[in-house]
Amino acid sequence: MDHSPSSHLRYKDRDYWDERYRHEETFEWFGAFSRFEHLLKEEIRGDEAILILGCGNSSMSYDMFMSGYRSITNIDFSATCIEKMASKYASCSGMEWKIMDAKALEFENESFDVVLEKGTLDAMMVDETDPWNVSQETKENIDQVLKEISRILRKGGRFISITFAQPHFRKQLYAKRDYRWSIKHQTYGTDFHYHFYTMTKGENLSSGDQELEDKYLQRAEPKVTAYLQISEDEDYLNNIEF
Repeated sequence: MDHSPSSHLRYKDRDYWDERYRHEETFEWFGAFSRFEHLLKEEIRGDEAILILGCGNSSMSYDMFMSGYRSITNIDFSATCIEKMASKYASCSGMEWKIMDAKALEFENESFDVVLEKGTLDAMMVDETDPWNVSQETKENIDQVLKEISRILRKGGRFISITFAQPHFRKQLYAKRDYRWSIKHQTYGTDFHYHFYTMTKGENLSSGDQELEDKYLQRAEPKVTAYLQISEDEDYLNNIEF
């Protein structure tokens, strides 16, 4: 069954996701776990406490559990999603499922070693048509999420973000001294590359990333404007296997 919404703006609608999760068993954004497992193994130890933002009905948590990651907390703002996933994987000891908004994480400071998101922030940005000039509302929403992530990460902890967004677009949101983290960028995929960002708390931004933050603080306009064309089709989040 095709669960694509009538408009991509509905990706920000909780009711859309509740209805979708009632009928859809599983869906993967940006490919299966096996495609980026090698990158995760470089960044995460099996005994670390992991939080997954916007878990959805992806099998990623289960795949990670089966690969040896035993302390995984999953959150999503859809109660339907969390109820179904908690029931589906009830036998996985060490996996927790909680209804929660990523902008208001209900965890103590420095609670996790790793926070991981795959496509969640992209879904929060579906109504942006010019990635050079993200709206103030979206900037504030993303900033709130990132502040919360930084707050709950332990020193040396990592925030891992998996996305289709290239560095010249996404780093303008991630490169802030206030978050108290460094940024590393890698890719996976063959014909089409997905982007794998690792932010390490307690490390400084590189000089280049500090300059990037200063540039955006000064509201400098780029010499060349590029537009990200977002289709009404779900494939804009790259539901394409090459």
